[in-house]
Amino acid sequence: MDVNEVLLPGVGLRYEFTNADGQRVGIIARRSGGFEVVAYEPDDPDESRPLLRLTRDEADTVAEILGAPRIAERFADLTKEVPGLAAGQVVVPPGTPHVDQPLGSTRARTRTGASIVAVVRGEDVIASPAPTEVLRAGDVLVVIGTHEGIDGVRRIFEG
Repeated sequence: MDVNEVLLPGVGLRYEFTNADGQRVGIIARRSGGFEVVAYEPDDPDESRPLLRLTRDEADTVAEILGAPRIAERFADLTKEVPGLAAGQVVVPPGTPHVDQPLGSTRARTRTGASIVAVVRGEDVIASPAPTEVLRAGDVLVVIGTHEGIDGVRRIFEG
């Protein structure tokens, strides 16, 4: 899919694409931090009608909702394409010393070679978590690496 990026001086950026139904859609990312989703009229490509306005936080929430299944799907596809690469999940148990500690303090990637690419916390997904992300009991870590690396991450958290 082709996405055109258009600079809107004094406003921000507009991203445009045509969806599978042939409708032109635009997303305006305002300098103020807000977003607007618009649809273009089929008979006048310069006229648009607003569909939805979002604050920065609302846009982040929508991105997480739409992106989380795609992240898991892409990792699954990647593990099929790359021999030796696997995806796994590790639950942070309540008794581990890593609860209420930053992810980086586990040194999981350094110790195992496997990467924690997302943290699933209830309904929320934290994609590409920063080393400063504080872990909670019950978090589900999405891990990419070799089977041995994923098992190593599991051992870090399970003792």
